[in-house]
Amino acid sequence: MKALFGFCLAVSILSSCGRRSETMDNRLPTADGVGAAAMPREIAPINAPFEMPPLERPRFPAKVTNILDHGAVQGGIEVTTGAIQKAIDSISDSGGGTVVIPQGKWLTGRLHLKSNVNLEISGGAELHFSGAMEDYLPAVFCRAEGLEVISLGALIYAHKQQNIAVTGSGTIYGPKDGPVREIVLHTVSDSIVSHTTPVHERIYDGIEHPVYFRPYSISPIECVNVLIEGVRIVNGAFWNVVPVYCENVIVRGVRIESEGVPNGDGVNIESCRNVLVEYCTVRTGDDCYCCKAGRNQDGVRVSRPVEKAVFRYLLAERGHGGITFGSETAGQIRDVYVHDCVFDNNNMGIRFKTRRPRGGGGERLVIENIRIDVSRNAIEWDMLGRPEWVGELAARYPVRPVTPLTPFYRHIRIKNVAGRSGRHVVKMEGLPESTARDVVIENVHLHAKHGISLTDGEGIQLKNISVSIEDEPLFEIRDCRDLQVENMNIDTPLDAVFTLYGERCGGIDLSEVQINGGRDIEIVVREGADRGAVKLRGKR
Repeated sequence: MKALFGFCLAVSILSSCGRRSETMDNRLPTADGVGAAAMPREIAPINAPFEMPPLERPRFPAKVTNILDHGAVQGGIEVTTGAIQKAIDSISDSGGGTVVIPQGKWLTGRLHLKSNVNLEISGGAELHFSGAMEDYLPAVFCRAEGLEVISLGALIYAHKQQNIAVTGSGTIYGPKDGPVREIVLHTVSDSIVSHTTPVHERIYDGIEHPVYFRPYSISPIECVNVLIEGVRIVNGAFWNVVPVYCENVIVRGVRIESEGVPNGDGVNIESCRNVLVEYCTVRTGDDCYCCKAGRNQDGVRVSRPVEKAVFRYLLAERGHGGITFGSETAGQIRDVYVHDCVFDNNNMGIRFKTRRPRGGGGERLVIENIRIDVSRNAIEWDMLGRPEWVGELAARYPVRPVTPLTPFYRHIRIKNVAGRSGRHVVKMEGLPESTARDVVIENVHLHAKHGISLTDGEGIQLKNISVSIEDEPLFEIRDCRDLQVENMNIDTPLDAVFTLYGERCGGIDLSEVQINGGRDIEIVVREGADRGAVKLRGKR
């Protein structure tokens, strides 16, 4: 009966929204129009709401070499790292070109990509990475979960190189087993890595220090002009595509399959500038597409933002979040444009994460034209975190002093979102000392379990919202100021009860909210809230 009731609500909202809803639904992307299978050959111009240079693929000299010519052995049994690395080094030393990994099965350890080299993994090629620690030593400079360390790096690694690429339609397989896959850190990384220790002394290689950080799949660091295109990545040991401190980055047509891998994030853009991520398909054990900028004191020290990044025509088939900002926000995330994506079968659709000790924050973030089907919240702010990760800092109170480690989210625009949500339409949890502020959400058409829950927000506008809600809460507001709702229609069998919490609530305009076409709204006040803080239709 409950399933039938939910179906009837969904039908009801489509009927009540009428032609406007149909028009928006028709202009949103569908799964067959985005993702790797839909990628065109050419890169279309970028039209972003901020100035951004055109991005082009790096150009490489015509010279081509095959790893077989350097002694590589097929079969996937004998480790052939030396031959593949020799091919990369020799062609880079001679001015650059393409290193071809041909069809067949190849076993290797960590590879170092060099300037002016395109590593082409041909169709039918299987590049299998070893699970043995010795194949990733000596340790190299990298960033592990937002902290600078000396550790295993990545399966395909590059440091301070220019004009590099990983291309082709072949497959990269993460280590099948072995210590490289093992999770040896069962706590937050900043409890192990001290920000007061000089970076060159932060050696976590499993030998000098028993702790080590699992390698990413592909991670260039401090590189310029980077292309990652067409490859498939299966069973990565940790995060998958992770450019760090890079400039002019294109990631397109990549397929990532890491479902079931702890922390198996898909594409993480970390402290990079001028980035395009498009036409990828991801099934992960964590967030699908993400922006990160370092964590806590170490990230504030480095102070390198994600800046001028565009995510478009992406398919998230499974994961924790379709598009996620944070929780590593120390260097700031700004000027990011996400558009025309499908987030299907995820936990959450659009996700803003940070924590009290993270620092930095996110601003000037624009997300539009998103189709979602998620089991939890469609749009979520989580600025508190959980006690198991940040202890008592996960509690709203007491209000903490504002310091360089106090994060923020502000100047955010979300537009044209449709689909289904297993929990809330919007779930916002800001910080009492750093509210989520200047947020505009408009043109949202969703069927959801719960309605809207806003805590510690300021300057929030909700425009043209049409939702069907199955269960309480319908609308709850906790310590929010300057909330304006324009043209909101709610279809629900619930009583029309909106709950107001906290004495800091003020400037709340609900005069354009309609429930089932005209039912009166009852305002319930709790925790010192003032009924006079709310304006309703025809009354104050």
